[in-house]
Amino acid sequence: MNILIIEDESRIAYRLQRMTAKFFGNRPARITVCDSLQKGLSQIEQDLPDLLLLDLNLNGDNGFEVLEHMVASSFHTIIVSANTDKAITAFAYGVLDFVPKPFDEDRLFQALNRFSSPSIKSGDDIQYLAVKRSGQIRLVNISDLIYIKGAGIYTELHLKDGRQELHDKSLELLQQLLPGEFERIHKSYLVNLSQAEKITISPGSRYGLLLKNGETLPIGRSKYKELRNKTI
Repeated sequence: MNILIIEDESRIAYRLQRMTAKFFGNRPARITVCDSLQKGLSQIEQDLPDLLLLDLNLNGDNGFEVLEHMVASSFHTIIVSANTDKAITAFAYGVLDFVPKPFDEDRLFQALNRFSSPSIKSGDDIQYLAVKRSGQIRLVNISDLIYIKGAGIYTELHLKDGRQELHDKSLELLQQLLPGEFERIHKSYLVNLSQAEKITISPGSRYGLLLKNGETLPIGRSKYKELRNKTI
């Protein structure tokens, strides 16, 4: 477990480091602390973390620059900041949680639990996923998403208008971010069930999910019974 903390106040950085180490306990975790924006960006380029704890005000520098550089990267980010007015923007960039300062152990542990337990969802559903194309950041409305397909080291976002966008986060990481109506139906597919029409069964007990746009996606055998019990 590789964890990076970007926080310019040494007292708060130490608290974050101590609490994070306590949370993970006996699970191996390497925790690195950077006290400036540039050091943090350099560390990320050298060694991608599994989890980033990020302040937004770094000696006058804007922590959002990290999100802009790494907007679709393959790690989760938890914001720890007093700038609560930036929470909605932060969630638009695909952060896992926003912990307001001052914080206590319980609140930080709540955020870390979301990271370590994929089944735990936020109380506030995100409305957008940020994607980066040709150096520009675009926000994809969650309501426009039909399904997400695993594609090697990337994932493909399939949208209602027929467009596709590439995202660097895995299906597992995106499932943690997305609202509950997004269901993992197969090792390679995450689907918005509001876009589902019906379950189909082909010869050889091959299961599929017919979507409202006419596409049929495969359903994994282990997922069929679970999905059959849901309203489609």
